[in-house]
Amino acid sequence: MTRHSKFDASIDKRRALNDAENSGIVADSLDVRMALIKRMEAGEMTLAQVQEELKKIKRNAKKNGHLTRSQVWSRA
Repeated sequence: MTRHSKFDASIDKRRALNDAENSGIVADSLDVRMALIKRMEAGEMTLAQVQEELKKIKRNAKKNGHLTRSQVWSRA
């Protein structure tokens, strides 16, 4: 009988999150977040606007049939 450590659990959660992002079901994926940061760095948006846009994306996730990163993390 093997013992499932906290480290193993975090690896499993990270794998589940990566799989969910790759399948396109995560609304606030790393790619979406990086795109927002690039827009901020280009001067198109302020930090406050980026944060507000991310909140909006998270709010609309369920309505659009997606999950948030935190939902995937907590379910894994």
